[in-house]
Amino acid sequence: MAAPKLSVIDFSLKSLNSTPSSWITTCSHVMRALEEHGVFIAMYDGVPQELDDMIFHASRDLFDLPTEVKVLNTSDAPYHAYIGQIPAMPMYESLGIENATTKEAVEIFTKLMWPSGNKSFCTSASMFSKAVAELDQIVLRMVAKSYGIEEHYESLLESTNHVLRFMKYLCPKENEENPLVLRPHTDKSLMTILHQEQVKGLQIQTKDGHWIDVDPAPSSFIVMAGDACMAWTNGRIEAPCHRVILQGNQERFSLGLFSFIRDMKIEIPQKLIDEDHPQRFKDFDHYKYLHYYHYTDEGKRSTCPIKSYCGI
Repeated sequence: MAAPKLSVIDFSLKSLNSTPSSWITTCSHVMRALEEHGVFIAMYDGVPQELDDMIFHASRDLFDLPTEVKVLNTSDAPYHAYIGQIPAMPMYESLGIENATTKEAVEIFTKLMWPSGNKSFCTSASMFSKAVAELDQIVLRMVAKSYGIEEHYESLLESTNHVLRFMKYLCPKENEENPLVLRPHTDKSLMTILHQEQVKGLQIQTKDGHWIDVDPAPSSFIVMAGDACMAWTNGRIEAPCHRVILQGNQERFSLGLFSFIRDMKIEIPQKLIDEDHPQRFKDFDHYKYLHYYHYTDEGKRSTCPIKSYCGI
């Protein structure tokens, strides 16, 4: 039996905007992929090669900073700021920029890391965040259009906080084969978009238990549903389990844009509740869910935290 593969979908802006039918066709492919695996690979040209080179160069500059500087990246929200120096994850380090699609937020982060300024970092982080957020919004509009819940999405859009995370994975030690760097998990976001450099390591688990290697490729972005999307769609789209296992002897850099809903409850649309699809989740506060997962024993132990938090 052939090994399962993730769908690769053309998201070139020229293709999407060429005819109404091309948008509808892409939408159909997206929904099939999300309902089957909760994830797909988007070939997206909204990030030109020059910007791609700039953002990974900026990432290296960021991680080269002293630890005492990087730990200044703090937040009241779990997973929004610096993560590192953790004995259980000694090979992983990451930093986050909240509200990354706003110029002001990127400037504040840049000033925190480089008090004397770093114009190149600030420009590339801002441009990259806006470009990838556009992809995020296109995908979620397709989901909303397919399910007839456009009004629900528009209200969520107004309350969306995009967090840009820079992630670094140290190269394995000598004689250490394929170490597990990031344990299997689902993301707690509404949607996650990951972008890898040339070193692979990301694996995604299919519903029948197979692990799929996601090979890096130019212009490829991994679009993945998070726990909040699973609840919002009443379980029609499930957040995929994924992990990082390093292969080879190179450091690995990746970027992620995570969408979170703040200052409002995420409501389960009535249109997604019927005899065939009884209501599986209650309305919930996205940030209270993050705190539940991160700070409570019940949240940490649960095999499916979103179900234990607001499942019916």
